Amino acid sequence: MWPYQVAEADNVQRMSVPRVAVTVDLVVLTVREQRLSALTWRRDRPPYAGCWSLPGGFVQLDEDLPVAASRLMAERAGLADVRIHLEQLATYGYPDRDPRQRVVSVAYLGLAPDLPASSRAQVLWTAVDELVKDPAAFDHRRILLDGVERARAKLEYTSLAAAFCPPEFTVAELRRVYEIVWGTPLDPRNFHRKVTGADHFLVPTGRTTTRDGGRPAQLYHRGDAEHLRPPMLRQRA
Repeated sequence: MWPYQVAEADNVQRMSVPRVAVTVDLVVLTVREQRLSALTWRRDRPPYAGCWSLPGGFVQLDEDLPVAASRLMAERAGLADVRIHLEQLATYGYPDRDPRQRVVSVAYLGLAPDLPASSRAQVLWTAVDELVKDPAAFDHRRILLDGVERARAKLEYTSLAAAFCPPEFTVAELRRVYEIVWGTPLDPRNFHRKVTGADHFLVPTGRTTTRDGGRPAQLYHRGDAEHLRPPMLRQRA
């Protein structure tokens, strides 16, 4: 080994390797009682005792990130064996986000229709518009808002809105999902024309229902389209 290689190896050994913990935080959204709601964990110990936080936990050494997210969905969110759309949202790693140690968090966004109450007493469904007014632990308010904005944006270009609906749904029920997630009313006729005109978005089942009240309404199920053509663009202020 050349002398400069020996010196370089000694320098590497003397270098202190920073210890960074990795966590997964879950932004789980659903529509409950006609409001966009998120699953929250009420902290009972420092730091941020009494504040709400997102369910989550540390990634184990032998876990891939999606495996950790699925495990924490069951263990911390209390939603085992629940069908849910789960996708990676973003990574948060600025140095002071956790006062205890350096922690990098990988956030996941989960969406599903009318999810049940959690089996964990500390985990509650809370309306998003109420959560943003209350103090949050760590940077979880920012992560929540990023998750909500991701959901709103994806409703424009993908068929994700149907993930908030039951397997068979009416156009009115789908419209209500858009209105709740986007936080704005939509014209029923214009909405009906757009969603039924989007390629492979909705597939008629041939059945009707009167659960919306009034005349029987056509039932649909989600088609095989992943992206909406044309897109459903929301109005921006």
